[in-house]
Amino acid sequence: MPLLAEQIKTLTPQLIEWRRDLHLYAESGWVEFRTATRVAEALHNMGYQLAMGRDVVDAESRMGLPDSATLAKEYERARQQGAIEKWLPAFEGGFTGIVATLDTGRPGPTLGFRVDMDALDLNEQLDGSHRPFREGFASCNAGMMHACGHDAHTAIGLGVAQILKAHESELHGVIKLIFQPAEEGTRGARAMVAAGALDDVDYFTAIHIGVGVPTGTVICGSDNFMATTKFDVHFTGVAAHAGGKPEEGRNALLAAAQAAIGLHSIAPHSAGASRVNVGVMQAGTGRNVVPSGALLKVETRGESEAINSYVFERAQQVIAGAAAMYGAEVDIRLMGAATSSSLSPAWVDYLRQQASQVPGVQHAIDRIAAPAGSEDATLMMARVQERQGQASYMVFGTELSAGHHNEKFDFDEQVMALAVETLARVALAFPWQRGV
Repeated sequence: MPLLAEQIKTLTPQLIEWRRDLHLYAESGWVEFRTATRVAEALHNMGYQLAMGRDVVDAESRMGLPDSATLAKEYERARQQGAIEKWLPAFEGGFTGIVATLDTGRPGPTLGFRVDMDALDLNEQLDGSHRPFREGFASCNAGMMHACGHDAHTAIGLGVAQILKAHESELHGVIKLIFQPAEEGTRGARAMVAAGALDDVDYFTAIHIGVGVPTGTVICGSDNFMATTKFDVHFTGVAAHAGGKPEEGRNALLAAAQAAIGLHSIAPHSAGASRVNVGVMQAGTGRNVVPSGALLKVETRGESEAINSYVFERAQQVIAGAAAMYGAEVDIRLMGAATSSSLSPAWVDYLRQQASQVPGVQHAIDRIAAPAGSEDATLMMARVQERQGQASYMVFGTELSAGHHNEKFDFDEQVMALAVETLARVALAFPWQRGV
């Protein structure tokens, strides 16, 4: 496809411009207001049919949503930072998802591609050792940074949209580009699945850059994602004078501490890898006050859905026991969830065939194993597969300046062009008349 290669070369400066703009105005999950308006504007100008906001994000299925005051503050912040006004109302209240559709009008299946848009809750390194700072595109928003490559993913999604629109006459069926909010913390995919955004997708591909994969290597079927449940635990006790009437108190801090120790004592499962982590503990108001409130932020993971369910069920028992020991009440609030990844072998094989033809791809590999992190695109994959579709997850290797979720994270921007060409080939070479 020589014409495609030339188009990708011409597009590369635009990919970099998109990425750097998104990086400069990084926005965390559910507050990607500026990002979403910019994406919507670009897709609209390309000629895509757009479904946005509440049409593609189910309100009751959102997890880890900021409070209403924070949503309002960030909405206004986005407006001040150049959010495109005509698109803003669709995303108000934290409904920051977009699905762009290209319906060719010719018979064929629906191909879905998913990219995520949110940044991390992290302060970016602001000194000369960090290229985004040196070159003027480090995040201007305190506590928000694209430290996982989602700015690249969004730019890749826009690049794929532009290339496929230019080749619309060669396509059949339907192309759906899914721009997902709130992937960090595995919070956003569930709400888009519940809204039906994946219900008509026959072939689904989600992507990521980096994650330790070397430059020139493309993983066409990443199956190293663990099922996970992320939750907050609120203990409520009774405050009392620590010296005068300690017996009248119900110590929420000690209940939380007992739970934290107990959680890390849950037995591993014999069927595969499991994880549990208490990442945050907050409690107490003064040294002479029996603490009446405490908060734990916890996650469980499992190599399979069954293993994660085992860990989460045991965690709930541990927490209830710790609360009972100290006479405290307890409230568990779900904040995020994802399942383990399950690949469709025929689709993985097709993705590998296409990736292997892209200049710059030295190794196109079917899969990697070894349990690692979690990713809520697995919920989208599972939805497609439940409806007899095929799904996979691709990783595009690239050199990193620092690991993911690090304040000095950066990557080789050339990976974006490679990813766009690969995904464009996936659609353009698809055997529309007979499927894969």
